[in-house]
Amino acid sequence: MKRYLVVLLLFCLHGVYAQVEFKAVPEKTTMGINETIKVEFMMNEDGDNFDPPSFKGFRVSGPSQSINNIWINKKKTYSKVLTYYLEPTTRGTFTIGQAAIEINKKTYKTIPFKITVTGAVQNGNSAGVPNNPSAGQLKRALTNVHFVAEVSNPNPYVNEAVSVTYKIYVHPDTGVRSWDKSDNPQYTDFWSQVEDIPKNSQRVEKGMYKGEIYNYVVIRKGVLYPQKTGRIELDPMSVSLVVEVPTGRVDIFGNDAFNLERKIISTSTTAINVKPLPEQGRPANFSGAVGSFSFAANSSKTTLANGESLKLDVSVTGKGNLKLFKLPKAKIPGAFEVFGPEHQENVAVPLSGMEGSLSDSYTLVPKAKGTHTIKGLSFSWFDPKLRSYRTMSFDDIQVDVLNVPVASAGGDETVAGPSSGGRTAGPAEPFRFIAEKTTLHATGSNGFLGSALFYILLLLPFVLVPVIIFTKKKKEAIAGDVKGNKAKETNKLAKKYLAEAKKHLGDKEPFYMHLEKALHNFLKAKLGIESSEMTRNNVRELLLSRNAKRDTVDAFMKIMDNCEFARYAPSSGAAMQQDYDNAIEVVTALEKQV
Repeated sequence: MKRYLVVLLLFCLHGVYAQVEFKAVPEKTTMGINETIKVEFMMNEDGDNFDPPSFKGFRVSGPSQSINNIWINKKKTYSKVLTYYLEPTTRGTFTIGQAAIEINKKTYKTIPFKITVTGAVQNGNSAGVPNNPSAGQLKRALTNVHFVAEVSNPNPYVNEAVSVTYKIYVHPDTGVRSWDKSDNPQYTDFWSQVEDIPKNSQRVEKGMYKGEIYNYVVIRKGVLYPQKTGRIELDPMSVSLVVEVPTGRVDIFGNDAFNLERKIISTSTTAINVKPLPEQGRPANFSGAVGSFSFAANSSKTTLANGESLKLDVSVTGKGNLKLFKLPKAKIPGAFEVFGPEHQENVAVPLSGMEGSLSDSYTLVPKAKGTHTIKGLSFSWFDPKLRSYRTMSFDDIQVDVLNVPVASAGGDETVAGPSSGGRTAGPAEPFRFIAEKTTLHATGSNGFLGSALFYILLLLPFVLVPVIIFTKKKKEAIAGDVKGNKAKETNKLAKKYLAEAKKHLGDKEPFYMHLEKALHNFLKAKLGIESSEMTRNNVRELLLSRNAKRDTVDAFMKIMDNCEFARYAPSSGAAMQQDYDNAIEVVTALEKQV
């Protein structure tokens, strides 16, 4: 009996261990935007109809496949692994959904998992997929490309402007076709204003990088104002580059052949050591202003009479952290009614830092006569160039109020209107009350009937009817011209495919495919033929019969040959550009001749 139980137990264990296993194993679930990770789909039985997940948010390479068959003590162990390499396109948390496969006519699915993409990390594996045949050449090419954040002052004071410029340096021996911003750094602990340079304003210049001459382009500029002391590290910024990777071969013209690889590179850690403002000599009224300023406090009048008011203007002008501090508040005596202040900012933020002016404007209306004192104002700031605090002060302002309206002084000079029930102003009051009733009369109007507008509207239908009839007939004639409409449509297609070809300069297959389609549609529009009639001899005879010059026809046929030849031979970017320019020139010439 025990023997049967042991056999039964071993059979059950064999059934458990013989179960099909299909799972997804990511290399890691948190990565930098400039890293590449691998995701492996593992199975212990061979399967068919593998359906991968979408990998949204990533550029994907793969799959590569590995199979292992191991025999141990006459027992077979099988494993199959499908490997994908993922490069993120943006920050965020992305869900990798289920993958599915059929094993023994049964569908198995993996468990979804999440990958979190953070900002760029130091020493990210930016050379891409390890088993890529061109990985070594790509890695060597990337050693000649550097993305740098250059700061104007690595040791500023708190609230002192620091300009930052992002540059891509490329060695003259390395080619970069295009670049795009891949990630936006967060300027934590800074007040910041940054500007991305538009592509059409970017200029390639020459400069020195680590003692060597490089080509460089500026893609972003900004100004930062640190808001805390100590060491602050700027988040790395990333860009996506299309790099020319040498293949070691030459094209048919003897030029070096390249593969184009898109990779992400990032700036290295850029640290700014922020110094605190000195405690020694700090004025009591210091409010955080750092820079170089001038201060003013002016009164529009010092003598008031008959209900007059005055304006008190407080302003700061100069260069510094103008948006990061407040103007001193005016201390107004109770003998004035205060309106405002009306705050105005006229501040520009160039790369060197904020500059401009701030102002507060108070309107003061006296409530009592006599001599009243507006306390003097002072303003203090720290000048980082002088490394010291500075203060500007203004003396008290004496205002002589000769008299005030009786109502303002507390008298009652108002009476109720007998008819309206409203309130009317006394002779000494400065403001007139709003009228409660009014009577409006129309001036210079004789009515609509007989006016110029009346006759215009009367005659308008007689003018519009012929125009409508003419327009309708014109549309019918255009719609009935089937041959002409078809020629227009094919001509539009030719222009469309030419534009598409221009977009794909540097990418051989789509470029020549769109260029060939453009030429075919041009022939359809000009010669009125179908694709089945588009033989080489027929096209040549039709063009020559339409008075096209023989040289132009030969050039056209040569471009058609190049499109056909390029499918089976490598082609350089220079050759594509030349074919595109020749196509434009020949098509323009045939437009005039045929």
